[in-house]
Amino acid sequence: MTSYGGGAVAHDMFALLHEAAAPVVTRWLYCSDDPFAVTVEIQTRGNRFVDWVLARDLLVAGLSAPAGIGDVRVRPANMGEWEVTLVEIRSPDGHAVLEVDRDLLRQFVQASIDAVPLGSEGLAVDIDAEIEKLTRSCAD
Repeated sequence: MTSYGGGAVAHDMFALLHEAAAPVVTRWLYCSDDPFAVTVEIQTRGNRFVDWVLARDLLVAGLSAPAGIGDVRVRPANMGEWEVTLVEIRSPDGHAVLEVDRDLLRQFVQASIDAVPLGSEGLAVDIDAEIEKLTRSCAD
């Protein structure tokens, strides 16, 4: 796991696409500039990556109990002797279930909490700067 200055965390880990034999590479990213979100990059065929943005609080909840409705659901599971977290992602283009080592995901989530504690995410957002960006983009 890599923690960068300024509240950024990156962690590469293998994950299984549910019921697949070979693991895929995933990169989990957290940045205090967007404190409510976690980006997961999933390697696909041809060394391309697909990015998904998930709510950090969904990952936190899904480590210990089923969480989420709609396009993203997260829940703990046991696959034989392995404790994993299942991350189910749905879109109009398809459906995937990632099996991620629960301890590795927990370490990543904890590093994100160390960067920006739960409940203080709103303090990490510069509301005035965000409003200025929106105002500028509407004027263009």
